[in-house]
Amino acid sequence: MEGFRERPRNAYLTVTLALCLAVILSLFLTLIDGVRRNGARLEAECVTDIGLQSIMAEYHRELMKQYNLFAIDSSYGTATCAKANTEAHLLRYLSGNLNYDDIFLSDYLYRDFLGLAVECAELIGVSVLTDYGGAAFRADAVEAVKADVGLGLLQELQGWMQKVEINGLEDGKEEARKQELDEEIGEWVEKYDGQMVEVNEDQWERAEVRNPTDGLEAKKRMGLLRLVLEDEASVSPNIIHTGSLVQERMRQGQINRGNMAWEEAEGAGQMAERFLFQEYLLRYMGRYGREHEEDALRYQIEYLITGKESDLENLKGVVNRLCILREGANAMYLMSNERKRAEIRLVAAAACTVIALPALTPLLESAILLAWAYAESVYDVKSLLAGGKVPLLKDDGSWHYSLSAALNGSLRDETTGGEGLGYEDYLRIFMMLSDADKITARAMDMVEADIRKTPGNAAFRLDGCFRAIEAHVRIGSTHGYQYDITRQKNYE
Repeated sequence: MEGFRERPRNAYLTVTLALCLAVILSLFLTLIDGVRRNGARLEAECVTDIGLQSIMAEYHRELMKQYNLFAIDSSYGTATCAKANTEAHLLRYLSGNLNYDDIFLSDYLYRDFLGLAVECAELIGVSVLTDYGGAAFRADAVEAVKADVGLGLLQELQGWMQKVEINGLEDGKEEARKQELDEEIGEWVEKYDGQMVEVNEDQWERAEVRNPTDGLEAKKRMGLLRLVLEDEASVSPNIIHTGSLVQERMRQGQINRGNMAWEEAEGAGQMAERFLFQEYLLRYMGRYGREHEEDALRYQIEYLITGKESDLENLKGVVNRLCILREGANAMYLMSNERKRAEIRLVAAAACTVIALPALTPLLESAILLAWAYAESVYDVKSLLAGGKVPLLKDDGSWHYSLSAALNGSLRDETTGGEGLGYEDYLRIFMMLSDADKITARAMDMVEADIRKTPGNAAFRLDGCFRAIEAHVRIGSTHGYQYDITRQKNYE
């Protein structure tokens, strides 16, 4: 086959294939890079969310157990409250979730395709339980009971408060007026008692002028607490020292503060929030007749109202306030009851024998009326402390003492029945009439004092408890990527 020559071959297909492979390979590499980039972002976001959820899961167990409040204790059982402690915990969780060391045979079976590592983890915002004068604490307390407490009682409570305020039942003017009357009557007694008076021609008798309320006044000097309690020795001896508690630190400006915005309720919403907060306090704190043995103070609600460091002084404060309120209400009833006013006039007239002293009679009538009101008030307070009920404004059916029993100082009767308001209802009135910020600060005192009694919490501080946090996390990749993530978490 001489002269045979090989035909030239066409190479177009090889060049086309090479070009196509280059394009496809570029596409694959771009897709792989996109998968790596977006996968890394997804993992960074998931790890951040998981880390923050882990931080929120570190809520203080005793605070939740005793008071149903969720918050992160930034001291973690140490003596130092600081954001840095929580940031260190967050960094540890983030790093742990990006680490493959705990995967079985990770060196042989897996390769870190994303190469992520935490570069920065900081809290840029925190909300502390004590922020805004304790408004944050109040809001969390309201959330703890909102679902269980109806607002029907609020209308009744507003009605009770209206009666107290309109009638001035807390003015305490009755006791002051009674003292003035006793002084004036004492001057008459000193001047005329024992004087010889001519009643008929050549017939002389010794005049007798007395204050019919002296017997009751002698009982009153024993002290109100002794009159209303069968066994004064049974009163709790517990004492707290408030110098290291949150209220004193707030007063001295030695408190940690958050930096997250806050909006308080207004108008009707504010009244409802205050009512729910009081119901929370009544549910989770002890009072006389329903003490919590493990608490720093047994009469915690009384502390909120009175603010003294001992159970004894707090109970005295509330009992005195109860007596003043009841005395005002009882005096108002006696002044409006003509039948009882007639009884008072008879006793006043009999207070002077042989001699007539018209100017003294009105003084005696007023003193007797106030003494009768006081005696009935002692009965009312005894009944309330024993678990009974007393209406805010009395009528003939709910009145107890006769005039003779009251003036003789026969104050031993007590009851656990009756209709009207119970001791807890009167505490509701006193709390609602008190300054809301003071009640809140004292409530935070009680929470701190109680938690500090539990093991490992001797240095517990409410102003170190975070109820909400905002974190900024920066996660970088060995492949040159960087992700900045900001998240906010709370317990709502």
